[in-house]
Amino acid sequence: MTDQEEKIPEPTVPTPSPTWDLTSTISPYLDLHMMFPLLEFIDSAIAENKTSYNSQDVAAARLSLLRPTHMVDYAMDIYRELNGEDADVPAEMEEQKTKVYDKLEELREGCKEFDELSNNANERAKLMEANQWSIEGLIAANVTTLEVIDLYRQLAKFNYDCGDYQTSRDMLNVYLSLHAVGGTLVSKDDKKEEEDNRYKHKDAEETPDESGPAVGNPALYNLPTSLLRSEPKLLEVLWGKLSCEILLGQWPDARVALRAVQTTIEDLAEQKVLKPLEALHQRTWVLHWSLFVYLNPQCQNSDMDGLLDLFLGEKYLQAISTHAPHLLRYLTSAILLSKRRKNAMSSGSSDRGYRAKIPEGNKLMKDLLKIMRECGTIETTSLSTTPATTDPIVQLIECLLVKFDFDAAQEKLIECEAVLQTDYFLCIQSQSFMEEARIQIFEHYCRIHHKIEVKTLAEKLAMDTSRAEKWIVDLIRSSTLLNAKIENECVVMGFAGSDKVSVYEQVMEKTKDL
Repeated sequence: MTDQEEKIPEPTVPTPSPTWDLTSTISPYLDLHMMFPLLEFIDSAIAENKTSYNSQDVAAARLSLLRPTHMVDYAMDIYRELNGEDADVPAEMEEQKTKVYDKLEELREGCKEFDELSNNANERAKLMEANQWSIEGLIAANVTTLEVIDLYRQLAKFNYDCGDYQTSRDMLNVYLSLHAVGGTLVSKDDKKEEEDNRYKHKDAEETPDESGPAVGNPALYNLPTSLLRSEPKLLEVLWGKLSCEILLGQWPDARVALRAVQTTIEDLAEQKVLKPLEALHQRTWVLHWSLFVYLNPQCQNSDMDGLLDLFLGEKYLQAISTHAPHLLRYLTSAILLSKRRKNAMSSGSSDRGYRAKIPEGNKLMKDLLKIMRECGTIETTSLSTTPATTDPIVQLIECLLVKFDFDAAQEKLIECEAVLQTDYFLCIQSQSFMEEARIQIFEHYCRIHHKIEVKTLAEKLAMDTSRAEKWIVDLIRSSTLLNAKIENECVVMGFAGSDKVSVYEQVMEKTKDL
C-alpha cells in the first residue's frame, strides 16, 4: 500500500437534511405521550451537534404537546425553560392545574371502594374462587355497579393523561380481568403460538353456542372475541394498555399487547364491525406503534423478524403503500439487516426461530423492490428527472439494485450514516446497517468485475483504503460463499470456468439474483 493511498481520508458524514427526519411525519400516527421520547432523543442529538434543530424549538414543541394532556407540572417546567426560571406561569396553566387535581379527586372518590377491592389480593381471590370476579358477578353480588366500573376505567385513562403510566397500566389490567374468562389475564409471549393463532380465531373455536360457557382467546388476554365485537371500548382499552407497556419499556408485555390489538382489529374487520377504511387507519397506527416494540433503542435485542412478519402482511403492505410509504425506511433496514442471516438459514441450517413464511434473503430483496415500485418510491422510468423519494436508505437500494449506479450508491451510503445517527428507531443499528450495506455494495460490485483495485473498492464502500483492505480481508476469511483473494493491491474474484463462457453469459450468471 502506497503512502498516497493510505492517506485517503474517510468520507465526512454530512449534516442530516431536515427532509430526512421523520419525526413530524410519523407524529400524527402516535399517541401524544409517545412523542416525548422522540423529543428527548432530538435533544441528545442537538447536544452532540448531529442535527440542525435547536433546543428552543424542541422545548416549544414539547410544550405544545403537553397542552392537551394533564401533565401540568411538566408543562410548567417547560414553560420556565423557555421563558426563564423566574418567569410567571400563565394564569390559565394554574387554572388547568386546579381543574386537573379536582377531576382526579372526583374520579378517585367515585370508585374508591372498588379501587381498594381491586388492590386487595385476598378479597379478589375469594371472589374469583366464587366465580364472581366479573362485571356480572360483582353486580349480582351487590359489590359494585356498572357506573362505578366505568368510572374506574375513566380514572385509568386520566392517570395516563397525567403521566402515571404504571398506575394506569395496573388499573387497565384489573379492568380487562373483569372481562377475561376466569378473571385472569393470559399473557404469553409465545412466538410459535402467535404464528399459529394470529388472525385465525374462528367463532366455532372461541364462541360456542349461547347456552355454553364463553371461551377466552389466548391471543387476547383470555378475552372472548365475541365480547370485543359488542364492546367497542375494549379496543380502546387494549390500545391504552399497549401504550402503557411501551412507555414503561416493558417490551415482552408490549409484544403481547401489540398482538392483542392486531388480532382484535382483524377480527372486527372480518366481522364488518370496522369499516374497511377504519380498519386501514387502525393498521396504519399499528405499524407506527410497532416501531417502538420491534426497533426501540432501549430494547436489548431488536426483533427484525417480528417487524418483517408484520410489515410484509398483505393488509399491512396496503396500509404502507396508501398511508405510510415513509415506513419503507424501516422495512428496507430490517430486510438489509436480515438478508445474510436468512440466506444462511435457508442454505441448509435449520433454526427454530426462523419463520418459514418469510422468504430467504434474496427473495426478500426482490419483494422489497416490488413493494417500492407499488409505493412509487423508486423511479419506474428512465425519463424521471426528480427522485421519487428523498430517503437515502431507500435510495441506496434503488441505486444498487435498480440503477446499478455504484457512484450514487457510495454517496447514499454516506448519507445513510447521517440518517441512522439521527433516527430514534435505527440509531442503535447504525453500525450493523453500515456493515451490511457495505457487504451488499461489495457483493454486487464484484458480480460485474473480475479484478478490482482495493482503492476503488474503498471509495465505493465510503472507507479509507487501509481500513477497507482490512475489512475486505476479514470478509473473505469469514465468508463461505465468497470466492476471492487479494493480490497486488487488487481483489481478484474467482469464477470456475469463466474463461470458457461468453461475456454475456458471465454477466447473466452474476446478476441473476439481482
